[in-house]
Amino acid sequence: MATDVSGRRFALASPATANALGALVLVLLGVTVTLAVLIHQLTILNVATGLTIPMGYAAVGVVVARHQPRNPVGWILIFFVVLLLIPLNAGYYAVLRYRLGYHGLPLGPAAVAVASLLILAPALFPLVILLFPDGRLTSRRWRRVLWGYAVLVCYLGAINLGPALAADASHHIRLNSSGDVTDTDHLTGWFVHPPGWLTAVVFLSLGAIWLSFVGHQVLSWRHAAGERRQQLKWLACGAVVALGLSLLGNAVSSNVVSRLLEVSLVALPAGIGVGILKYRLYDIDKIISRTLAYALVTGLLAGLYAGLVLLATQVLGLHTPVAVAAATLAAAALFSPLRRRVQRAVDRRFNRARYDADQMVTAFAARLKDTVELDSVQDDLAGVVQKALEPAHISVWVSQRG
Repeated sequence: MATDVSGRRFALASPATANALGALVLVLLGVTVTLAVLIHQLTILNVATGLTIPMGYAAVGVVVARHQPRNPVGWILIFFVVLLLIPLNAGYYAVLRYRLGYHGLPLGPAAVAVASLLILAPALFPLVILLFPDGRLTSRRWRRVLWGYAVLVCYLGAINLGPALAADASHHIRLNSSGDVTDTDHLTGWFVHPPGWLTAVVFLSLGAIWLSFVGHQVLSWRHAAGERRQQLKWLACGAVVALGLSLLGNAVSSNVVSRLLEVSLVALPAGIGVGILKYRLYDIDKIISRTLAYALVTGLLAGLYAGLVLLATQVLGLHTPVAVAAATLAAAALFSPLRRRVQRAVDRRFNRARYDADQMVTAFAARLKDTVELDSVQDDLAGVVQKALEPAHISVWVSQRG
């Protein structure tokens, strides 16, 4: 019986199921756009972020689930998007019925209840961090942690669902523009108004568990080698780009720039997908070194440009376009030599393979100037290639033509 149940489970987790869930996500996104138009909340920026981010997460989930059906990470990514879109659409539907006067729409109370479960999606996603890259728990202790995590999430779901159910029962529903119940003063009950200290303890416990997931991967990276280390680098790179640019977007005053930077959240599932599928896995060192190099060069040149402009205008008192033009030309002239120096320093630390290979080629070129025997050149060339690239076989062919 256990074998039959396991077989049915893996048969359900198939590429066809992944395709069906991907189609479901597309349908839900279409419903989201339609409802957003009806409640007058559709803008170009909302389309850019509201469609790109869910589609990015779902696309990575579908690809991973199709290629590795037994890896739960892909399925979690898909269900994360589904559990995000269904309550969101339910909230829009409730707004359409209770705020905009479409009282003839059916299932309004059910929509209010479903909209209150939006918290389940962000609670599901941290499991991706814990289970990356192969979907397996490294210790039995994590099972107890996950059971405790499930209890905490169920509590949050209950205290969010309580006000919605109480409002449905009282037939006194007041919603904000997102579909959340706002007027709960007339409602009573422990799940409607839970004690604040208990809710604070639950959130602190969830935060501690999330940090334990991240700490687990950090410790894994310190002890990992080979492919596993590269996979964790892709996870870390995607997380840093997603969190860094999204936080920068929150700090920017321009709404357009802020919303566009939010699209960087797609970098996290992209890094997860590359790490799991191992597509161009070892390119991560090149990406990290180039990103750091250009970021450092940009920061140094921006600081130099600002310093030269301030020196010319504030200290020397030159308030002419010539001072700004001179500062611009100085920054442009320093770009290439500064980039080479910074790239060499970054490669020495973050892309050691390329740095070592460059050093070997440079040393070989220096020795080649003083070598006249062909056999010595062949042996030296074969040794350099073997040490730098470690191929399975090396052959050197020399033309006999004069």
